[in-house]
Amino acid sequence: MTTDDKAITLGHPSYVWRFGQDRRLDLIRRYVALENARVLDVGCGIGAYVDKFRASGARAFGVDVDADKLADARREKHLDLLALSVSEALPFPDNSFDAVLLHEVIEHVADDRQTICEAHRVCKRGGRVVVFAPNRLYPFETHGAYFGKRYVFGNIPFIGWLPDFLRAKFAPHVRAYTARDIRALFAGLDGALIAHTQIYPGYDKIARWSVLLARCLRGVTYFLENTPLRAFGLSHFAVWAKE
Repeated sequence: MTTDDKAITLGHPSYVWRFGQDRRLDLIRRYVALENARVLDVGCGIGAYVDKFRASGARAFGVDVDADKLADARREKHLDLLALSVSEALPFPDNSFDAVLLHEVIEHVADDRQTICEAHRVCKRGGRVVVFAPNRLYPFETHGAYFGKRYVFGNIPFIGWLPDFLRAKFAPHVRAYTARDIRALFAGLDGALIAHTQIYPGYDKIARWSVLLARCLRGVTYFLENTPLRAFGLSHFAVWAKE
Protein backbone atom coordinates (compact mmCIF):
# COMPACT_ATOMS: atom_id res chain seq x y z
CA MET A 1 0.00 0.00 0.00
CA THR A 2 1.46 3.37 -1.03
CA THR A 3 1.64 6.41 1.24
CA ASP A 4 -1.27 7.97 -0.65
CA ASP A 5 -3.30 4.77 -0.36
CA LYS A 6 -2.74 4.76 3.40
CA ALA A 7 -3.76 8.40 3.67
CA ILE A 8 -7.00 7.66 1.82
CA THR A 9 -7.83 4.38 3.57
CA LEU A 10 -6.54 5.06 7.08
CA GLY A 11 -6.99 8.81 7.10
CA HIS A 12 -3.68 9.69 8.72
CA PRO A 13 -4.03 13.27 9.95
CA SER A 14 -1.36 15.90 10.42
CA TYR A 15 1.01 14.71 13.12
CA VAL A 16 2.16 18.17 14.21
CA TRP A 17 0.79 18.85 17.69
CA ARG A 18 -0.93 22.24 17.62
CA PHE A 19 -3.77 24.23 19.16
CA GLY A 20 -6.51 21.92 17.93
CA GLN A 21 -4.92 18.87 19.56
CA ASP A 22 -4.36 20.76 22.81
CA ARG A 23 -8.03 21.68 22.86
CA ARG A 24 -9.07 18.07 22.35
CA LEU A 25 -6.69 16.91 25.05
CA ASP A 26 -8.30 19.40 27.43
CA LEU A 27 -11.71 17.91 26.58
CA ILE A 28 -10.43 14.43 27.39
CA ARG A 29 -9.03 15.64 30.72
CA ARG A 30 -12.48 16.88 31.75
CA TYR A 31 -13.69 13.28 31.86
CA VAL A 32 -10.54 11.23 32.42
CA ALA A 33 -8.15 11.64 35.36
CA LEU A 34 -4.94 10.81 33.51
CA GLU A 35 -2.48 10.71 36.41
CA ASN A 36 -1.71 7.08 37.29
CA ALA A 37 -4.40 5.85 34.88
CA ARG A 38 -3.99 3.03 32.37
CA VAL A 39 -5.03 4.51 29.03
CA LEU A 40 -5.26 2.92 25.57
CA ASP A 41 -5.22 4.88 22.31
CA VAL A 42 -6.79 2.79 19.54
CA GLY A 43 -5.45 3.89 16.16
CA CYS A 44 -2.55 5.71 17.79
CA GLY A 45 -0.55 6.42 14.61
CA ILE A 46 2.82 7.85 15.60
CA GLY A 47 1.73 8.05 19.23
CA ALA A 48 0.96 11.75 19.62
CA TYR A 49 -1.77 11.20 22.21
CA VAL A 50 0.11 8.30 23.82
CA ASP A 51 3.03 10.65 24.35
CA LYS A 52 0.81 13.38 25.85
CA PHE A 53 -0.95 10.87 28.12
CA ARG A 54 2.41 9.64 29.35
CA ALA A 55 3.51 13.22 30.03
CA SER A 56 0.33 13.65 32.10
CA GLY A 57 1.29 10.76 34.36
CA ALA A 58 -0.66 7.95 32.69
CA ARG A 59 0.60 4.50 31.80
CA ALA A 60 -0.25 4.87 28.15
CA PHE A 61 -0.60 2.14 25.52
CA GLY A 62 -1.36 2.32 21.81
CA VAL A 63 -2.41 0.06 18.96
CA ASP A 64 -2.53 0.67 15.23
CA VAL A 65 -2.80 -1.29 11.99
CA ASP A 66 0.08 0.64 10.37
CA ALA A 67 3.41 -0.94 11.31
CA ASP A 68 5.35 1.97 9.76
CA LYS A 69 3.64 4.51 12.02
CA LEU A 70 4.30 2.37 15.08
CA ALA A 71 7.95 2.16 14.09
CA ASP A 72 8.03 5.96 13.82
CA ALA A 73 6.46 6.24 17.28
CA ARG A 74 9.06 3.95 18.81
CA ARG A 75 11.93 5.74 17.09
CA GLU A 76 10.88 9.38 17.36
CA LYS A 77 8.97 9.42 20.66
CA HIS A 78 10.66 6.45 22.33
CA LEU A 79 7.32 4.80 23.02
CA ASP A 80 7.42 1.08 23.76
CA LEU A 81 3.91 0.15 24.94
CA LEU A 82 2.60 -0.17 21.38
CA ALA A 83 1.15 -3.11 19.46
CA LEU A 84 0.14 -3.90 15.91
CA SER A 85 -3.55 -4.74 16.05
CA VAL A 86 -6.89 -4.24 14.39
CA SER A 87 -9.45 -2.40 16.48
CA GLU A 88 -11.99 -5.21 16.25
CA ALA A 89 -9.79 -7.68 18.20
CA LEU A 90 -7.68 -5.84 20.78
CA PRO A 91 -4.84 -7.89 22.32
CA PHE A 92 -5.78 -7.12 25.94
CA PRO A 93 -7.82 -8.87 28.65
CA ASP A 94 -11.22 -7.62 29.77
CA ASN A 95 -11.25 -4.63 32.15
CA SER A 96 -7.66 -3.59 31.43
CA PHE A 97 -7.89 0.20 31.11
CA ASP A 98 -9.25 3.20 32.93
CA ALA A 99 -9.88 4.92 29.60
CA VAL A 100 -9.87 4.03 25.91
CA LEU A 101 -9.51 6.72 23.24
CA LEU A 102 -10.72 6.38 19.66
CA HIS A 103 -9.63 9.63 18.07
CA GLU A 104 -10.96 9.98 14.50
CA VAL A 105 -10.64 6.22 14.06
CA ILE A 106 -14.04 4.53 13.86
CA GLU A 107 -14.81 6.10 10.49
CA HIS A 108 -11.95 4.08 8.95
CA VAL A 109 -12.25 0.66 10.56
CA ALA A 110 -13.82 -2.42 8.99
CA ASP A 111 -16.49 -2.72 11.70
CA ASP A 112 -17.21 0.35 13.80
CA ARG A 113 -19.75 -1.34 16.10
CA GLN A 114 -17.31 -4.20 16.89
CA THR A 115 -14.58 -1.62 17.48
CA ILE A 116 -16.73 0.14 20.09
CA CYS A 117 -17.60 -3.21 21.69
CA GLU A 118 -13.91 -4.07 21.95
CA ALA A 119 -13.09 -0.69 23.48
CA HIS A 120 -15.90 -1.28 25.97
CA ARG A 121 -14.64 -4.80 26.74
CA VAL A 122 -11.09 -3.73 27.63
CA CYS A 123 -12.32 -0.71 29.62
CA LYS A 124 -12.66 -1.18 33.38
CA ARG A 125 -15.97 -0.75 35.15
CA GLY A 126 -16.24 2.92 35.98
CA GLY A 127 -13.85 3.70 33.11
CA ARG A 128 -14.40 5.85 30.04
CA VAL A 129 -14.54 5.24 26.31
CA VAL A 130 -13.78 8.52 24.55
CA VAL A 131 -14.69 8.98 20.88
CA PHE A 132 -13.98 11.72 18.36
CA ALA A 133 -15.59 11.03 14.97
CA PRO A 134 -16.63 12.97 11.84
CA ASN A 135 -19.94 14.78 11.98
CA ARG A 136 -22.24 14.13 9.01
CA LEU A 137 -23.66 17.67 9.27
CA TYR A 138 -20.30 19.45 8.95
CA PRO A 139 -20.40 21.33 5.63
CA PHE A 140 -17.15 19.79 4.33
CA GLU A 141 -15.92 16.25 3.77
CA THR A 142 -12.40 16.55 5.17
CA HIS A 143 -11.20 13.15 3.91
CA GLY A 144 -11.36 14.06 0.23
CA ALA A 145 -13.68 12.46 -2.30
CA TYR A 146 -13.87 10.35 -5.42
CA PHE A 147 -15.11 11.84 -8.67
CA GLY A 148 -15.48 8.77 -10.81
CA LYS A 149 -12.17 6.92 -10.35
CA ARG A 150 -10.25 10.10 -9.53
CA TYR A 151 -9.58 10.81 -5.87
CA VAL A 152 -9.29 14.46 -4.81
CA PHE A 153 -7.61 15.35 -1.52
CA GLY A 154 -8.93 18.26 0.51
CA ASN A 155 -12.13 19.61 1.99
CA ILE A 156 -15.02 18.93 -0.38
CA PRO A 157 -18.24 20.84 0.38
CA PHE A 158 -21.68 19.38 1.09
CA ILE A 159 -20.93 15.70 0.48
CA GLY A 160 -22.11 14.82 3.98
CA TRP A 161 -25.45 16.46 3.29
CA LEU A 162 -26.22 14.14 0.37
CA PRO A 163 -28.50 11.10 0.71
CA ASP A 164 -26.64 7.96 1.77
CA PHE A 165 -26.52 6.37 -1.68
CA LEU A 166 -24.98 9.51 -3.23
CA ARG A 167 -22.54 10.14 -0.38
CA ALA A 168 -21.36 6.55 -0.75
CA LYS A 169 -20.37 7.25 -4.36
CA PHE A 170 -18.20 10.25 -3.41
CA ALA A 171 -16.85 9.00 -0.08
CA PRO A 172 -16.86 5.19 0.00
CA HIS A 173 -13.56 5.24 1.92
CA VAL A 174 -14.80 6.90 5.11
CA ARG A 175 -17.86 7.11 7.35
CA ALA A 176 -19.48 10.21 8.82
CA TYR A 177 -21.96 10.08 11.68
CA THR A 178 -25.17 11.69 12.78
CA ALA A 179 -25.79 12.07 16.50
CA ARG A 180 -28.16 9.11 16.30
CA ASP A 181 -25.45 7.01 14.62
CA ILE A 182 -23.03 7.68 17.49
CA ARG A 183 -25.58 6.69 20.11
CA ALA A 184 -26.45 3.53 18.18
CA LEU A 185 -22.83 2.33 18.36
CA PHE A 186 -23.17 2.01 22.15
CA ALA A 187 -26.67 0.50 22.17
CA GLY A 188 -26.99 -2.47 24.53
CA LEU A 189 -23.66 -1.94 26.29
CA ASP A 190 -23.43 -1.58 30.07
CA GLY A 191 -23.11 2.07 30.95
CA ALA A 192 -24.25 5.50 29.86
CA LEU A 193 -23.29 8.28 27.49
CA ILE A 194 -22.21 11.01 29.92
CA ALA A 195 -21.15 13.52 27.25
CA HIS A 196 -22.04 13.98 23.61
CA THR A 197 -21.61 17.17 21.64
CA GLN A 198 -20.07 18.48 18.44
CA ILE A 199 -16.92 20.59 18.23
CA TYR A 200 -15.51 22.90 15.60
CA PRO A 201 -11.95 22.75 14.17
CA GLY A 202 -8.76 24.16 15.61
CA TYR A 203 -8.11 26.16 12.38
CA ASP A 204 -4.40 25.41 12.69
CA LYS A 205 -3.74 25.42 8.95
CA ILE A 206 -5.41 28.83 8.66
CA ALA A 207 -3.34 30.09 11.60
CA ARG A 208 -0.15 29.36 9.65
CA TRP A 209 -0.91 32.20 7.26
CA SER A 210 -3.32 34.36 9.29
CA VAL A 211 -3.35 34.16 13.07
CA LEU A 212 -5.98 36.91 13.22
CA LEU A 213 -8.40 35.04 10.96
CA ALA A 214 -7.90 31.82 12.93
CA ARG A 215 -8.66 33.67 16.16
CA CYS A 216 -11.80 35.15 14.67
CA LEU A 217 -13.02 31.77 13.44
CA ARG A 218 -12.28 30.20 16.81
CA GLY A 219 -14.12 32.94 18.64
CA VAL A 220 -17.23 32.67 16.50
CA THR A 221 -17.48 28.90 16.14
CA TYR A 222 -16.51 28.08 19.74
CA PHE A 223 -19.32 30.38 20.81
CA LEU A 224 -21.61 28.37 18.50
CA GLU A 225 -20.65 25.21 20.40
CA ASN A 226 -22.84 26.54 23.22
CA THR A 227 -25.84 26.94 20.89
CA PRO A 228 -27.91 24.56 18.75
CA LEU A 229 -25.55 25.40 15.85
CA ARG A 230 -22.96 23.11 17.44
CA ALA A 231 -24.80 20.47 15.39
CA PHE A 232 -22.75 21.61 12.37
CA GLY A 233 -19.36 21.15 14.08
CA LEU A 234 -16.49 19.22 12.58
CA SER A 235 -16.51 16.24 14.95
CA HIS A 236 -18.59 14.42 17.50
CA PHE A 237 -17.11 14.23 20.99
CA ALA A 238 -18.65 11.41 23.02
CA VAL A 239 -17.76 9.88 26.38
CA TRP A 240 -19.22 6.57 27.54
CA ALA A 241 -18.98 5.58 31.22
CA LYS A 242 -18.88 1.80 31.65
CA GLU A 243 -20.89 0.35 34.51
